Amino acid sequence: MMRDLRVVVVARSVFPLHPVGGLERSVYDLVRHIAEAGVKVTLITRDVTNPDVDSSPRNVHSRIDLRMVPYRTFPLAGRRGTTVLDRITAYPLFGMRAGYAAWQLVRDGHADIVHGFGASVLGYARRRDLSKAPLVLNPQGLEEFGATDPSRARLKRIAYLPLRQAVLTCARAADRIIATDRVLEPAVRQHLGVPADRIRVIPNAIDLAWLDTLAGRSDGGRVRRAAGIEDDEVVLLSVGRIEQNKGLDVLAAALGALRLHAGRIADGRWRWVIIGEGPFRTRLDEAIRAASIAPHVVFAGRVADPDLHAWYEVATLFVHPTLYEGSSLVTLEAMAHRRAVVATRAGGLPDKVKPGVTGWLVPPGDAAGLAAAISGALGEPRCLPAMGEAGRALVEREFSWASAGAATLRLYEELV
Repeated sequence: MMRDLRVVVVARSVFPLHPVGGLERSVYDLVRHIAEAGVKVTLITRDVTNPDVDSSPRNVHSRIDLRMVPYRTFPLAGRRGTTVLDRITAYPLFGMRAGYAAWQLVRDGHADIVHGFGASVLGYARRRDLSKAPLVLNPQGLEEFGATDPSRARLKRIAYLPLRQAVLTCARAADRIIATDRVLEPAVRQHLGVPADRIRVIPNAIDLAWLDTLAGRSDGGRVRRAAGIEDDEVVLLSVGRIEQNKGLDVLAAALGALRLHAGRIADGRWRWVIIGEGPFRTRLDEAIRAASIAPHVVFAGRVADPDLHAWYEVATLFVHPTLYEGSSLVTLEAMAHRRAVVATRAGGLPDKVKPGVTGWLVPPGDAAGLAAAISGALGEPRCLPAMGEAGRALVEREFSWASAGAATLRLYEELV
């Protein structure tokens, strides 16, 4: 690896400067790992929105140069980066500013490669013919194309037109485009209109060394006791922002149906633990009441990383009923904790959840399918540890930063 390689990473958000999500964690892990490999990293992102931290680059990594670009939202657009209106107005404008900042670094001889996420490098893409530094683009989940939610593709194509055009401009200018899962590579080709030889599959990964320090079995016992869950109760765990697209109401209906039949759910010795917050909470409460399962549901809310990973240690089964998805880091985290998974066949999940090996897959929105998978899993408890071990092995082999970081560095070397 060329230790003097200089890379500019451009992203709308990064943990911990902004509230954590899949994108924020991916950018955070990327800049840390390539910096620790000897790459000189400049990170361009928006001004801090997380009230718990200051703007010091030490909050991301001591070896990076942090540069912040204003992100100006509009009246009625809601919270920055979280609404369709914001994403089709403020986000492309941020991409113009942030991409221009990256272009200035290249122009002044301070960068060899630009690595952008989504539309954040729009200003660089529009000046690509004036720059010799290669552009690597990670378009993430292609939500603006409806790629991960085919049932709503037409609606998304209308609403997300400005953002879609911005991402297409970035894709046309990119020397390489990253698909975050093998099963998403056809969607990248279809929606971005790029040939296969410009696509590289590098998954969103997790930091196993860090994860393994966060929680063990005793930590699981601590959060279990604090929530009043008995040792002999089955724990179904779901993690994610409480939004309609996460399918939690579908899972509520599935559990309501199982409650009426024989098995581990019908005997009443079970809990469904939901970690996360979000705007769909009221609708989810209604679905839970309709399913008559309220006494069994634990809303843990938004928790710190040590408690989140302690809950993974508690789980009998991790259930991810999402209607559409990108890569799903929470599923990888559950697998890293050796938990079998019931999930939907959405986004990049089929690359991780292997039926009969690491878990079960059902169609998105299929309450009956979820019920059958959960019933089958709990009916064969002796299979769950082996599935959990297989999940951990798969993460170590394909979805750890030891693997993804090395692949990213190889891509940089290929271009430079």
